[in-house]
Amino acid sequence: MGPQQTFLGEIHLTLPRKPKRRGHEVRQVRGGLAQGNAFLDRTTLDFQSACPREQADENLHATARARIPSYLAMKKTMMMITSDRTVTHRTSKVERAMSDLKLIAESLISSGYSKECGKIYRTTRKSIVDEELYRLGIRSYTPSQINRMDYEALEHQVKKWINAAKVSVRTLFRGERILCDHVFSVSETIKQTCIAYTTTEGAINLFKFPEIVAKSKRFPDKIFLLMNLFEAISELWPEIESIFSYQPLSSIKLQALSSMHKLSDSAQTTLTEFVSSIQKNSSKNLIPGGGIHPLTYSVMNYVTLLAENSGNLSDIIAEDPENAAQSPFPESYFDSPSPTSGVASRLAWIILVLLCKLDSKAELYKDIGLSYLFLANNLQFVVEKVSTTALKLLLGQDWLSNLHKKVRLYAANYESVGWAKVLSSLPGETEESPYKIKEHFRQFNSAFEAAYKKQSSWVVPDPKLRDEIKLSIARKLVPAYREFYDRYLGILSGEKNLEVLVRFSPDNLGNYLSDLFHTTVVVSVSGDSSSSSSSSSPPRLPRCL
Repeated sequence: MGPQQTFLGEIHLTLPRKPKRRGHEVRQVRGGLAQGNAFLDRTTLDFQSACPREQADENLHATARARIPSYLAMKKTMMMITSDRTVTHRTSKVERAMSDLKLIAESLISSGYSKECGKIYRTTRKSIVDEELYRLGIRSYTPSQINRMDYEALEHQVKKWINAAKVSVRTLFRGERILCDHVFSVSETIKQTCIAYTTTEGAINLFKFPEIVAKSKRFPDKIFLLMNLFEAISELWPEIESIFSYQPLSSIKLQALSSMHKLSDSAQTTLTEFVSSIQKNSSKNLIPGGGIHPLTYSVMNYVTLLAENSGNLSDIIAEDPENAAQSPFPESYFDSPSPTSGVASRLAWIILVLLCKLDSKAELYKDIGLSYLFLANNLQFVVEKVSTTALKLLLGQDWLSNLHKKVRLYAANYESVGWAKVLSSLPGETEESPYKIKEHFRQFNSAFEAAYKKQSSWVVPDPKLRDEIKLSIARKLVPAYREFYDRYLGILSGEKNLEVLVRFSPDNLGNYLSDLFHTTVVVSVSGDSSSSSSSSSPPRLPRCL
């Protein structure tokens, strides 16, 4: 029986029928592939000299000096099918190369060289895949290497990995699957074996990186990197399932799933540790003037960023249905239904933990009025942060309104405590003797000067709240003083040094009040700038729940 002949463009293949024994032929083929630049070589394989005389039948003699570069042609053709996706004009050339490669493979398989065909395909394509992954920046990392990176370096590596993963899955591995399915369409076994060999090592190494990051040391800001990695794999998952659908590729999908679970667990643990760090915050440094506590800044900025990534966080929370279904709030906490989504409930809980911690911070102030002002300031900051960010959509208007009511309550408590002595120094409606009238003026002067001096260093950073508090104080104090002033000033008109006795006119009071709460405070400074309040001040109210 004569030899098979096929013409693939400029490549002329002459393939002998499969002899009973072909060990010398295989060794000769391997020797040719081992030569430098073998894929470009047109080496003539002399089967006559390679085969034992007793096996040299008529077919082998007919092709003894024929040029049979089948394996070399296959390797050369595969090298033409590169991973360069940016040059669109190569499309037709790649399609022709794929067709040529398929014909070569089918010819080799039909001639009994399926093992050799598969081997040359696997080794050549794997080298191409590995080189492309290296070019994309995919490396093997150890946990210790990740732990040594600072946040900026780790963030850079994560961004680079996400970009590389998208290219690898959507182009490199997808292209390898298409090529392998096309070339070995006649053999399901060879097809699955080849695609597994060429992609498994590189793909597992690719999807191992997120797991290593998840297992490395945790810190609060790392949760955003974890969510980005989780999102990237989640977006690629449908393509991962499709590309690596063969059973020999199941280890790749398992690695990708393992990384997603580890990322989810690490993110949830990071969130839990963040809440715990708020509860364990033991700093006793007082913020001068009752300003915004650094803890309030840091927690609310963190929660705001979480809200901006609520989609990713929701997917991560959904990974643990048992915890996601449980609400950490007491049933009586909300006047209206609590936030229904897992993310909203989790963020509302973090804010509640912050408010409870702020309540304990407020108790450090010796002046009760200042402690209420501190709470009003910090809760107002929370309200403003929620109302101007994505938190408002998550927590809802009812939740925001409830918190705003607390701000008003604390502001009212501050006014009641901080200005009680001043208001009580003014007489009632009863007629007073000149002596009593002078005593009331002296008491008012003393109480107002003391309150003003003490509170001149207090702050209200929020302009709207500052104006509301000053207006509220003025509405209570100025009309009452004006009535007292107009009613009794005439009685004292004959007194000597009247300007010493009556130090303030009603209009002056308004001017003094307008100057309050403008002091700028550096939050890192510690110390209590207030004096103790009198024993007649109302007791502290429970503020947390």
